[in-house]
Amino acid sequence: MLKKNEGTIDRILRVILGLVLLLGYFVYPDATYRWAFLLGIIPLVTGLIGSCPLYTILGIRTCSDDKG
Repeated sequence: MLKKNEGTIDRILRVILGLVLLLGYFVYPDATYRWAFLLGIIPLVTGLIGSCPLYTILGIRTCSDDKG
């Protein structure tokens, strides 16, 4: 299991950003770089699981508890 390294606000912002980007994929079907909206999957998934691989590599933690 991955260690939690994202705080509550960080997770909420990631989920919102991910959903907005994925929504853009469906709202703008004729966009030139429509595939770029699919990058919203990354913040959505990391926000839902509470762990970011890039944060782990860089040694960043935005959560306040030491249980992660």
